[in-house]
Amino acid sequence: MTEGSITKKLISFAIPLFFGQLLQQLYNVVDSVVVGQFVGKEALAAVSTTGSLIFLMVGFINGLFMGSSVIIGKSYGARDYDKVSVAVHTGIKFAVLMGITLTVVGFFFTPVILGWMGTPLDVLPSSTLYFKIYFLGGLGNVMYNACCGVFQAVGDSKRPLYYLMVSTIVNTVLDILFVRFFSFGIGGAAAATVIAQFISAGLAFSKLTRVDGPHRITISKLVIDPQIIKKELALGFPTGIQNSVIAIGNVVVQSNINAFGADAMAGCGSYFKLEGFVFLPIVCMTMALTTFVSQNLGAGLYERVTKGSKIGAFISAGAAEIIGVITFVLAPVLLRMFSQDPEVLAIGAMQARTESLFYFLLATSHALAGVYRGAGKTTVPMIVMLSSWCLLRITYITITVRLIPVINVIFWAYPLTWCTSTIIFIIYYFRANWMRQEKS
Repeated sequence: MTEGSITKKLISFAIPLFFGQLLQQLYNVVDSVVVGQFVGKEALAAVSTTGSLIFLMVGFINGLFMGSSVIIGKSYGARDYDKVSVAVHTGIKFAVLMGITLTVVGFFFTPVILGWMGTPLDVLPSSTLYFKIYFLGGLGNVMYNACCGVFQAVGDSKRPLYYLMVSTIVNTVLDILFVRFFSFGIGGAAAATVIAQFISAGLAFSKLTRVDGPHRITISKLVIDPQIIKKELALGFPTGIQNSVIAIGNVVVQSNINAFGADAMAGCGSYFKLEGFVFLPIVCMTMALTTFVSQNLGAGLYERVTKGSKIGAFISAGAAEIIGVITFVLAPVLLRMFSQDPEVLAIGAMQARTESLFYFLLATSHALAGVYRGAGKTTVPMIVMLSSWCLLRITYITITVRLIPVINVIFWAYPLTWCTSTIIFIIYYFRANWMRQEKS
């Protein structure tokens, strides 16, 4: 990342991430497709309503590991390999502890949270069952993301793709087997996901114990270094909070959607699954930019950081907008993957056509947030997301839905808040000294 063509480096790093995220999205969508086609729209609604709640809990923990990735990336760029090793072992040991915590909290407390979300009574039992089984795989989920974060921090975006390919195939086969042929219903879909999560985590962790390089894991060295964990949490905690506040905003959105009934839940849930594919180039370039910025700042290449951040943001916004236009045109056709119900399709298409032409704003916000995280300024994205994607979004929906009780006004919350965050991020980019580094 510190040498050669910037555009080529960013794209070559992002391409394996893209295919990995594509598989990850397919991995997530399979449950909805299989359940929607073979169980029914009530079961589809149950799977759909868990999405924002899952991100609320998993997003916080995964956000914590952003600090580990930034430290590893900067140390790797500066060729401080001893620090790379300590950061890797500290991060992985912490991931084990957090994965166990996620499993316990997710299993025992989600029925209460689903009740707070106003999940309809006809959907609540299925949602609770899916969610409880899903979080039995919490350790696998966290460990996979932590291990992949290590690979990506040192510039390796290919290995996570290989492991995800295997787990996606396993998830798809088991979904069809458990739901279609064994008639295990929504519980079978969740069980398939849990098994696949542990397979991907096992493959990634096993490779880290055998890889050549400073990021190799030695089991006996899996201890938490007090100084490193303090720095990792200082950098990662704002990102974890950011993920959580976005999720809290989405939980409020989901609660308002739930009030419109099962058709609305299924329709919006189907759109959110579709939107996940749109999100792919955004996520990939964001991760590429974080690694690029952290390594180049570690190497002291400030002009390269400035040029690379602009190139990455432009690529991300352009790709997202092209996909947004395609989504606008083909939404009714694409949504048929999840349901054939006319009401469900109509609501999903309405949301797609309200939001899709504004995807370039979403991409720009995420790209610049990735730049600031790579620079160690993780508090900045947290504050912007808290103010725009949580407080403003909740305030808008709370007021507007009561004045205009139609579901379409909920959809406009997204373009509005994307625009706000983009403006703030751009102003900060040009007005703040965000490349200034704190002493280690």
